[in-house]
Amino acid sequence: MAGLRMAAPLYALSQGYSALSVGFLLALFSLSQVFLAIPAGRFADRHGLRRPVALGVLVASCGAALSVLFPGFEVLCFSALCLGGATGASAIALQRHVGRAANSTLELKQAFGWLSIGPAVANFAGPVAAGLLIDHAGYRWAFLFSAVLPLCTWLFVRHTKELPSVPAVPGGATAQAWALLGEPRMRRLLLVNWLMSSCWDVHTFVVPLLGHERNFSASVIGTILGSFAVAAACVRVLMPVLAVHLREWVVVSGAMVATALLFFIYPFMHSPWTMGLCSVLLGLALGMVQPMIMSTLHQITPHHLHGQAIALRLMIINLSSVLMPMLFGTAGAVVGVSVVFWTVGAIVGLGSRAAWHLRP
Repeated sequence: MAGLRMAAPLYALSQGYSALSVGFLLALFSLSQVFLAIPAGRFADRHGLRRPVALGVLVASCGAALSVLFPGFEVLCFSALCLGGATGASAIALQRHVGRAANSTLELKQAFGWLSIGPAVANFAGPVAAGLLIDHAGYRWAFLFSAVLPLCTWLFVRHTKELPSVPAVPGGATAQAWALLGEPRMRRLLLVNWLMSSCWDVHTFVVPLLGHERNFSASVIGTILGSFAVAAACVRVLMPVLAVHLREWVVVSGAMVATALLFFIYPFMHSPWTMGLCSVLLGLALGMVQPMIMSTLHQITPHHLHGQAIALRLMIINLSSVLMPMLFGTAGAVVGVSVVFWTVGAIVGLGSRAAWHLRP
């Protein structure tokens, strides 16, 4: 998905489509996950890991293959919907399975620390591989890469032993996913998760604008963003080793305070080196949040609703990814990109109190 998410906009631009059309195309990767998350969570709660992943592989490969056979903007939009929805549904099933396989709080933190390395590496490797294929072989080969790679997923998952199913509680108040929002800790967790996810979107959206204002080259801007992804991946490699010493609410609260401070000073950094340093520090802060969020979510959610709780979290993240860039773009045009950084930083700093209250 990460490879196609870079290749598809470049193809659209090469065919003369506007920036607005490209923005619409990118939004479709997240839009399908907004509507499919809760049904996918319920499906995972009923069927476990292999069946949801098999369907995800089928939909992702077929969706990307259509772009190989019939490259065009409309087909790419359909491919974006397919890969976005399939990746989201597969991630829900995988995260549910890993969470249920853990036998203690320590194992939860270690497992999600390892698991979170995957998306961090994918967000670096996917675009790089797609870019190399575009430059040396053409767009069809990049689309073919996105069609073939999901098939490898099935090779790793097909022999996985399913965990015993957990029967739902009939007639209980917790039998519906939306009832989870009635739990104060779940509401705090989702609020914190939304704030930190918005910080990823802010950084990805605003750094190119700041770099353009300061006449940085595209490669310099790409390196600044790449250093963020590498830092996030590195800290996630260390987290399983350090898990025994980490407390979820302490890590998340500290990351929110650090993010608020970095967002405050970021606009004052005028050289590529200082912006790159801020990007690395921000990657370290934000990179450690997801494993702690997932560990907490599995501790506070009934076993029979793990899939739906993960889906609820994913739905909120993707809804934010659809709406927030448009809000940032409007605000940046009116008050300037520096004010966007400062405003989001202030909100995240205030939200650290909610993270502190996640403690047992």
